[in-house]
Amino acid sequence: MQKAPPKIKDVAQVAGVSTATVSRALTQPDRLSEATRAKVFDAIEATGYRVNQAARNLRTRRAGAVLVLVPNLGNPFFSAILSSMNDVLSANGYSVLVFDSQQPGASEQAVADCFLNGSVDGMITLDGNMSTITAKALRSANMMQNVVFCCEWSDQWPLPSIRSNNGLGARLAVDHLVALGHRRIAHVTGPDCNILAQMRKSAYIDRCAAHGLDIAPDWIVQGDFSLGAGALAADRILAVNSRPTGVFCASDAMALSFVARCRQRGVRVPEDMSVIGFDDIEMAAFSEPGLTTIRQDRSGLGRLAAQELLARLRGEQKTEGAHVIYSPVALIERGTTAPPLDNSADSPANGRTPPSKPTEFQEPVDKPA
Repeated sequence: MQKAPPKIKDVAQVAGVSTATVSRALTQPDRLSEATRAKVFDAIEATGYRVNQAARNLRTRRAGAVLVLVPNLGNPFFSAILSSMNDVLSANGYSVLVFDSQQPGASEQAVADCFLNGSVDGMITLDGNMSTITAKALRSANMMQNVVFCCEWSDQWPLPSIRSNNGLGARLAVDHLVALGHRRIAHVTGPDCNILAQMRKSAYIDRCAAHGLDIAPDWIVQGDFSLGAGALAADRILAVNSRPTGVFCASDAMALSFVARCRQRGVRVPEDMSVIGFDDIEMAAFSEPGLTTIRQDRSGLGRLAAQELLARLRGEQKTEGAHVIYSPVALIERGTTAPPLDNSADSPANGRTPPSKPTEFQEPVDKPA
């Protein structure tokens, strides 16, 4: 005679806890102490209990899945974010569906259908360009409260946003170059329509002005965060008559290809040109020379976004509007920045009192928009 599969009450008996505690360990493990969780999971292993996720979803009227929208899955920046999101969500019983919002298969209607047909319980979007079609579907499914922005955001939609302090990061980049003695600082931007690019460019301009630095029109070159854009920007900046001595790139990918193109053209980095990026992707530490950059806590961004969404799915977080949680940024100094070779005319020691250096964020900060 075939033995009946173990039930949740069998796990509770072996663990010496209530069935409610076993259920909580499976659905809300962060609400239990580490010792209690350990007892429950040891009992699950001992009894061979397996969760019938399909049956649970029917009982709770949930899909057990979260949609994550990514603007470009080929961008290495997103890997650590997605990994930490998956760790948090899967530990809490949710599958993760990833859509590349730049691919044809992730059309606006396809994303909307995920909500209209009940395939997902919520969404984390790393793409700030949420369409009106998607927003309409969210409202129709009464799920707008189950959406969280991460990294990018849109002022059009008053939703919670987990983001790095992009303005602070840009200010740290400019301050670093100025402290080294640079007075001619260029900037390679992201796309004009991108909120991150806008924030970083605006802060670069403001911080240069605060330091009393002039910006020539051809020192600001538009890019698109990609490798190819950095190389093209290097071609343009190296061709100007009054060449800058320092360059702040709005992404590491652009900074890395900027450095590579400089070396191809016989321009030494950092001796002839200092270059600083933004992101601190994995390859930044292994390039030659190592890339000076602004680090975003990518794992932290993913974890905070997943935790924020889980709180909303459980009804624990009911704050409405575009409240913001900032994740830390920090300057990581490596080998692509150094004092300019001839800084006698460009030295900051010109009688000015430099503005105070912005401080780095040490902990996430929850602030209203």
